[in-house]
Amino acid sequence: MSMARAAEPPGIAAGINQIEGYLLLQGERDAARERARRLTGRLDWLTSAQRAEVERVYVQDQLAVTEQTLRTVVRRCEELRAEYQEVYRTLRRRLLLTCLLGAAALAGGLGAALTVR
Repeated sequence: MSMARAAEPPGIAAGINQIEGYLLLQGERDAARERARRLTGRLDWLTSAQRAEVERVYVQDQLAVTEQTLRTVVRRCEELRAEYQEVYRTLRRRLLLTCLLGAAALAGGLGAALTVR
């Protein structure tokens, strides 16, 4: 999800994601149909029914491959998000600890300087 989309209400972002998914699927379906037509175009010995069946099976297979690929990408994105969130939490804790230690050292130094006078 983009930074701009993160600021949108969850329902709107989900709707946009659904539309994007639909358009992606339609684009892939169109591309698979075109690849199927090019393939069957080279097989001039096929009957019209055979050509249609080969194209149908090819498109179906290509969409299954696309779906599996997208599921793999989504799973990996979720894994990376979890890893990055954990790294971010660790860095944030370290920064807070460093700031607290720095503030304590500064307060201790000021206290010592004031008692020396």
